[in-house]
Amino acid sequence: MHPSGMAAEGDTKLLVALYHPEPAVAARIAAAVVAAGYAVDVLPDPDAGLRPWLGQCFDLLLLGSPAGVAAPDALAAVRLARSVAGRRPLFVLTDRDSRDARLTALSGGADDALGWRGNLPEVTARIAALLRRSLMAAGQLGAGDLRIDLIDRRVERAGQLIRMPQREFDLLAHLARVPGRPMSRAALLKAVWRIDFDPGTNRVEVHVARLRAKIDRGFDWPMLHTIKGEGYALRPHRGVPGLPARQP
Repeated sequence: MHPSGMAAEGDTKLLVALYHPEPAVAARIAAAVVAAGYAVDVLPDPDAGLRPWLGQCFDLLLLGSPAGVAAPDALAAVRLARSVAGRRPLFVLTDRDSRDARLTALSGGADDALGWRGNLPEVTARIAALLRRSLMAAGQLGAGDLRIDLIDRRVERAGQLIRMPQREFDLLAHLARVPGRPMSRAALLKAVWRIDFDPGTNRVEVHVARLRAKIDRGFDWPMLHTIKGEGYALRPHRGVPGLPARQP
């Protein structure tokens, strides 16, 4: 395990993305989540820009909401986090376990909400439950003519079975969780290879090329796109507005 809480290469622990505006609190919550057997990536303050949040390939987003934040601001923060999480679980932790705070989080789109102080064992138990339900619900992933079975690790496009090894499957599954959204090379290294540094190799590019050959070659239109300066995106439908054309 890296000091940052990220799993080392070859580790298959599920990844929890965590944000709390107070670094000391974030570190305390992160330590409990790591102790429960998960990898953790502590996110930067969104005031500096949402790009690092949008580039993450996490399995669950854990959002800390400090006491004293006005309800409209708290609601807006949860709604923003919901848009980042997409189909993945969003768990909101409040500094004070009040009914109003939980209702605000749930009405903003959170899958669960709880006060964390004195409740860290319950927090990690609820994380496990959310991830368990998410993985079960995500047994079928994909859109358009692409189907990904996460249980049997089976991929079909237009009814045609496509066989691929574990790394390519994991790469495709992570891109499919945020369709149309570019994922950076660094984010894919974290998600698929579980490393949070640049190894100085072209492993991502090689696996993307192999994956592209399998899911695009021989079909009517390409799904896997290289977005210059941003990374790679999976386009499950033809002609999605706003997505640049694939770069060579």
